[in-house]
Amino acid sequence: MKIRAVLWGSEIPMIRKAAEATGIDVQCWATFRLKNPEVLTACRHDLTSADLILLHPTQDAYWDDLIPGLDPGIPVVSFGYDQSLWAPSTVPLKTVATVNAYFTYGGQANMENLLRYLAAECLGVGLHYDPPAKDLWEGIYHPDAPVVFPGVDDYRSWYGQRHENTVGILFYRLYWVNQDLAVIDALIREFERDMDVIAVFSTGSGDQEAGAATGAEVIRSFFNGRIDALVSLQSSSLSPDATAPVPVFRDLGVPVFHPVILYYRSEREWEVSLDGMGSSELGWSVIMPEMYGMIEMLPVATAMKEGPDGSDHDWHHPIAERVEKIGKRVRSWIRLRNVPNHQKKVAIVLNASPCASVEANVGAAAHLDALESAVRILRMLRTEGYEVTCPASGEDLARTILEKRAVSEFRWTPVEDIVERGGCLYRVDEATYREWFDELPPDLRERMVSTWGEPPGEERDGVPPAMLYQGDMVISGLQWGNAVICTQPKRGCAGSRCDGQVCRILHDPGTPPPHHYLATYRYLERIFRADVIIHVGTHGTLEFLPGKSAALSASCLPDAVLGSLPLLYIYNSDNPPEGTIAKRRGSAVLVDHMQTVMAATGPYGVLKELEERIAEYRKYAGTEKAKAHAVRHQIIDLVRKANLAGEVRLDERMGSENGFEELLKEIHRLLSEMTGTRIPDGMHILGTLPDSSRKAQITTTIMDHNGGLRDLVASLMGLDIKISTSETALVRVLNDAAEGLVEAWLTGTGAEEAAARVLGDRLVTPMPCDCASAREEVLRIATLIDQSDELGSLLQGLSGGYISPGPSGLLSRGRSDILPTGRNFYSLDLDSVPTPAAWEVGKALADALLEKYRSEQGKYPENVAMLWMASDIMWADGEQLAQMLALLGVEPVREQGRAARFRVIPLERLGRPRIDLTIRASGILRDCFFRCIEFLDEAIMAVAELDEPDDLNYVRKHQPPGRSPRRIFGSRKGTYGMGVNLAVYASAWKEVADLSDIFVAWNGFSYGKDCYGEDDRDAFASRLSTVEVTFNKAVTDEYDLLGCCCYFGSHGGMTAAARTLSGKDVAAYYGDTRDTSRVAVRTLAEELRRVARTKLLNPQWIEGLKEHGYAGAAEMARRAGRVFGWDATTGEVDDWIFDDIARTFLLDEENRKFFQEHNIWAMEEMGRRLLEANERGMWDPDPKVLEGLQAAYLEIEGCLEDDLATVRGPIQGGAIDVYRMEDVNDWKNQLHNRQRSGP
Repeated sequence: MKIRAVLWGSEIPMIRKAAEATGIDVQCWATFRLKNPEVLTACRHDLTSADLILLHPTQDAYWDDLIPGLDPGIPVVSFGYDQSLWAPSTVPLKTVATVNAYFTYGGQANMENLLRYLAAECLGVGLHYDPPAKDLWEGIYHPDAPVVFPGVDDYRSWYGQRHENTVGILFYRLYWVNQDLAVIDALIREFERDMDVIAVFSTGSGDQEAGAATGAEVIRSFFNGRIDALVSLQSSSLSPDATAPVPVFRDLGVPVFHPVILYYRSEREWEVSLDGMGSSELGWSVIMPEMYGMIEMLPVATAMKEGPDGSDHDWHHPIAERVEKIGKRVRSWIRLRNVPNHQKKVAIVLNASPCASVEANVGAAAHLDALESAVRILRMLRTEGYEVTCPASGEDLARTILEKRAVSEFRWTPVEDIVERGGCLYRVDEATYREWFDELPPDLRERMVSTWGEPPGEERDGVPPAMLYQGDMVISGLQWGNAVICTQPKRGCAGSRCDGQVCRILHDPGTPPPHHYLATYRYLERIFRADVIIHVGTHGTLEFLPGKSAALSASCLPDAVLGSLPLLYIYNSDNPPEGTIAKRRGSAVLVDHMQTVMAATGPYGVLKELEERIAEYRKYAGTEKAKAHAVRHQIIDLVRKANLAGEVRLDERMGSENGFEELLKEIHRLLSEMTGTRIPDGMHILGTLPDSSRKAQITTTIMDHNGGLRDLVASLMGLDIKISTSETALVRVLNDAAEGLVEAWLTGTGAEEAAARVLGDRLVTPMPCDCASAREEVLRIATLIDQSDELGSLLQGLSGGYISPGPSGLLSRGRSDILPTGRNFYSLDLDSVPTPAAWEVGKALADALLEKYRSEQGKYPENVAMLWMASDIMWADGEQLAQMLALLGVEPVREQGRAARFRVIPLERLGRPRIDLTIRASGILRDCFFRCIEFLDEAIMAVAELDEPDDLNYVRKHQPPGRSPRRIFGSRKGTYGMGVNLAVYASAWKEVADLSDIFVAWNGFSYGKDCYGEDDRDAFASRLSTVEVTFNKAVTDEYDLLGCCCYFGSHGGMTAAARTLSGKDVAAYYGDTRDTSRVAVRTLAEELRRVARTKLLNPQWIEGLKEHGYAGAAEMARRAGRVFGWDATTGEVDDWIFDDIARTFLLDEENRKFFQEHNIWAMEEMGRRLLEANERGMWDPDPKVLEGLQAAYLEIEGCLEDDLATVRGPIQGGAIDVYRMEDVNDWKNQLHNRQRSGP
């Protein structure tokens, strides 16, 4: 009698023991081992010899082949919690239910009776068996206790009260049943050193009929009011009701930690990996717990390579150092609960964007006035009894920081000046730092010494030690009572310079930060003795230091640098990609904030005058020819004055019969792009709620996604809702009326009365029912906005409490579910992408790209280079993933709401060739959505293998014989970035070819199915040499191509590489899915003009930022600097844009005075970049503009040099020092010669 079983590894030990006790021949195969094709083949062969087959299926694909191949003559029992898994059974349903009950109840006696039952009932062997016997569904376990306790009172009677604080541990009953308790015991012993422990097991999702409580119910009954922190090893199965855990955790009111148990990797496999865990584990080990607001997902156990019962035994081995680390971090959070507010110490860390000037960018943050927000935090702390002082305002804080030079050394700030002016918080001597440094793992110490020298730093290859003064490391910042405010240290460079020599990270993306970086965080923890760190604003560099993607080790730099301090991170709710990295790699607990108010805009200045003249021309054209003729000449003059002549092909059109009408249509199109854009109205300040007008703007932005609210207004006015966007004046009327309706509804006005008040005699149709429902939705959204309590949530975190989770995304995409703000946001379920809606948008985007290229080139592009970022998944539900699938000629197949697989579209239906792709995937996408990469890679491989003609399948055509069809590339595993932006900021290039080399060197690592970060730079360069068009896209007005240096660094860098390597003028396109009902594709040059006009040069945008003083000036300068980056990489920026930047920000008297008063450093940065553009031949300026710019820069430089009259240290100032890769041996060797697997 032979029973052959395919079981979960955790079930095998008990079955084997039962087989020994009963003498029944049982051979077990672990499900996770069958992913190996050789093991699967051996298993199939073994099953043919069975008298009975016992199965516990999983979701793995191999079951689709395994089950149909079973011998129909052998009885099969297939069981599992989900009854759909019972389907392969060939025995009576009652038998399957009984087998399922034996496994559900578990325990040694049940397993022995299970085997006797199978022998008796399925094989006719005369053995006696007992029915399944119930045991405790939930109980309290302790390794020293003689029994399991059914309740807390019984447990406390045995355990007593040993310490002041108590930690709760919640784990799966399966661990107890199978005696897989090593990690539970290790956690108990770690916490018991100074805390009591209540360790409770439960089934997780529960079983009402059987009497098993859910994990959520167990938390209420065992832990409420009894613990100071919960350590939950249960993740996605706390309740059948997915909404149940969050209210339970909220009532519990303590931080909920989720240490990760790795199921598919041994400790050694985990140690050497740089993804930390495979994509198959990420969903239920990390993503689902994040949705419940769990935090601190450090790995505490791995699969045992050889369990007590062999390699198929799925027990788990604790990682001693990680168990100790989670213990330290739990204690730190509990300390926040215990320490009185007047004794608490808080460290506030501001970002500094050093590449765009440290002095100009104190408190740099995406759409947040971080300086004013920091002041609001200090005020709140003072109100709550913290012993802190407070600057008068954010502007006062900025002024104080710069006056005292409480920043890192940079162009205008030597370390001597920091000490002299009072910006030094503390000087760390060599002996103290050496003690801290020696605590690091040996491999990490070796890497830091190799890069930066022995502690506290040494000059290496012309690079000085960071922030070293008379042998001590200078920690810069300001103290405000029991709070300090400091800027985050520079991540990859040292000294008061910015060039290609000192920019070490440019040489090697895996370079560790300088000693000073580590010293700053250790100072906060060990010397200042902070109880908590607050990072203010999106985003810093800690979470992007080299190391694993998730499940970090002690050698991962984010983990090593942060130490044990709790980290609260103020983050923009519209940035799930980077916020997710902060959570998973930086152990951050997020407090998200409201997104910037997005205001409607339109033509201004000459563009407004042009719009008016066109309207005047239309008025006179049919009746007063002479007036129309005069206005026509005015229009032509204004076109030239507005720098539109080239775009609208003025000279060419004026030579044709209908040229003027065509000209007007083209002008309307350009003006409509402005009218159809919303722009940020200043910045958010933490804790502020919008006034009625701004609340109306926010609500309108949400409601009018895809023009729904505008269409409602049009219907009320009796207009065709299919209004052309070229009707700019009408579109503005509709936009204004929509916002007016919303504002009226918010004041309590009824739907009908509001429409009458706002539209007046333009209201011509009866009130549609849509109007009442729209009003209800407006009021619902307004209520959610009012419920935002950002400072209250931060205070909850500072008290060691639980911060409720919430979704993240874009208000401009209609995502009202991200409200209220003040939550610990999470990202989406990656299995849902691309969604059905995103698939339709992606198909339209693919068609638009191909149509544009064909209209310009007369053929299909054979190889399209795509920049693929995590925002595509998190903001747009996979629109670009859908676009790439559509270009390949495949479509997703959905099962149970998920994109489970793909299907190749036949050529007959596709109607065009399959387009080849070369993809640069971002590091965040790699780390958060590797399953999407695998999905796309499988589709590419399938298309490459199709037996189709080369002229209809460009993937197959371009596939080298004998090579895997790798098409997806990115940065080296364990690192982030694309390198090109760093080179541009550091002026570390002479020719575009230099930037091309950097892009290939940084991004030529291939990813895909069974491929993770292989050095494939030669293949990447080869593929780029055949690219015919590069592509990226915008999905929202909040983030355009000037919104981050990563856009010109990646898309610009990719375009530079494609053009350099091919020797051709490769096209560069920008897609637009801001309104998914009006998908568009433009050239990169067109998109740059659109964004420059609608935002950068728009007085409305500028005035909104000027309200924020120093911070607003910094934002203007950063955006202007990115224009330089785009021109350096692509040459696509028109000269007039540079001219107007100079005129607007440096030559305009009012704006120049603003910069001089608030942030002269930002004005210096802009002026220097413009002069560099001219010196490099990138910009041929208007002679008067250049003359004025040179005079303005001399004045700026003179002011700064006067301020530096007493400086004793060396500075770079406004000098531009060009060091290319070929000029720096270390850099050249790192990127060309060394073969490294990563940090």
